[in-house]
Amino acid sequence: MLSHPPLTDMMWVALLILSGLARAAIPNAMLRGMQSLPKLSAPQRSIISPNGTALDITTVYHFDQLIDHDNPGLGTFKQRYWMNWECYEPGGPIILMTPGEVDADGYEGYTTNDTLNGLITQQQNGAAILIEHRFFGYSNPYDNLTPKSLALLTIQQAIDDLVYFATTADLPMPGGDAVKPGQAPWILIGGSYSGGLTSWTMVNKPGIFWAAYASSAVVEAITDFYGYFTPIREYMPQNCSSDVQAVVAYLDEMFTVNDTAGIQTLKETFGLGDVVHVDDFASALLYTLYEWQSLQPDVGPGAMFFQFCDALEVKNGVSAGPEGWGLENAIYSWGNFWNTTYYDDVCGSEDAETCLGTYNTSQSWWTDVTVNNPGRSWFWMVCNQVGWYQVGPPEGQPAIVSRILQPIYDERQCVNMFPEAFTYPPQPTTTQTDTMYAGWNVNVPRLFFANGLRDPWREATVSADGLNKPSNPNMPIYEGDGFHCSDLITENGYVDPTIAAVQEAALMYMKEWLAEWKPNA
Repeated sequence: MLSHPPLTDMMWVALLILSGLARAAIPNAMLRGMQSLPKLSAPQRSIISPNGTALDITTVYHFDQLIDHDNPGLGTFKQRYWMNWECYEPGGPIILMTPGEVDADGYEGYTTNDTLNGLITQQQNGAAILIEHRFFGYSNPYDNLTPKSLALLTIQQAIDDLVYFATTADLPMPGGDAVKPGQAPWILIGGSYSGGLTSWTMVNKPGIFWAAYASSAVVEAITDFYGYFTPIREYMPQNCSSDVQAVVAYLDEMFTVNDTAGIQTLKETFGLGDVVHVDDFASALLYTLYEWQSLQPDVGPGAMFFQFCDALEVKNGVSAGPEGWGLENAIYSWGNFWNTTYYDDVCGSEDAETCLGTYNTSQSWWTDVTVNNPGRSWFWMVCNQVGWYQVGPPEGQPAIVSRILQPIYDERQCVNMFPEAFTYPPQPTTTQTDTMYAGWNVNVPRLFFANGLRDPWREATVSADGLNKPSNPNMPIYEGDGFHCSDLITENGYVDPTIAAVQEAALMYMKEWLAEWKPNA
């Protein structure tokens, strides 16, 4: 992947922390700003089934999924899934989750009580399933990721996959052929994009899943998603925010007056003098901000984001006040951090233009159509249906991101990636997506929303600022002090009592809702 230019700062939403990969293997800003779940592999402990035999939850099962739910005659493809029934007793619920826009292998921990999924199965004597999303990992209807194949990668097809699996699959556990919806209660769980998919499924296909849990669920598709940076600006150290804003304002002022010499000097200070285009340089400045998305409540001061802020704000053991050290020091310190610490982390031995530039469309990043390329599959969804381009804010708002970055920066890259599909920069159909799947207007029973104040995706969730969506017993909305999908991880509840409160409330509601379930006559 080292030959790939940056996905883009804005393009987001999901390969966020491919924690199983070396960081230098994902130089793309878009990948760093994507929103996928924290990775969680199978635990080392022994897992024993109810009849006393050992379970291997890393065993891969295959389901014959429809290639096209609108045209079943096209046949099926093999969709991968994993399962854990260590807590299962007849009558218990079936918990279903897709990790969304990633290769699902390595996420088997989401079938155990290391996560909320497993806590529910433990409390309710259920079984947990992790299913891979179509066109991610090795669950592919076709053997390539060309636009012709990816035409079947839509929100609706993904929803229909979940429904078809629940209503059709004979599960590998004992009695697994008699636990379909109507015979047993099914619970749909998701986080991040898959949390949004959970909400959209409950809206679009009512009556299949008895209850659902949506963590950091990005229910609202938004093209101009400058709100991604709002929680970061609000909760990062104030002195660091002040100095970042000063550098960004300085860059934007030079851009406005066309001071190309000044911009070149600034780029050289960061060791990025050979980055040709100013928008690619503005995008590179976001990389350090994207480190926020990998934070969780148990992450200490050695995290890259805090290394970055310490580099800006600590001089001779003294920290700057809330106003920071000022522009001159901020430029020097941020540039020095890029040169001495961060450049190698992002680009390795590559030159800056090869690593960070987005204009050379011959690079393999744009042309590789082989399967298990999650960034390409996600790009398709972003360009077509959800947007979430992470850009500079409107004038008059505080900016830790350059206003040089606007949706056209990413929309241009959609043409780079899919020239067969787009002859000009496309605008994603976010209004249609939000109309079809309710977006912020979601109102369905037995759907639990959990969000985090410090989650950079907060502004696309039902806890967005100013939305003031009321929580009620039918559709509870809880918000802790967590980051992205923090509430899904059991351990985070040990560290942060506000997350523990969210988890306890979820278990309480699931217990109440499952007590109301009755099998079909």
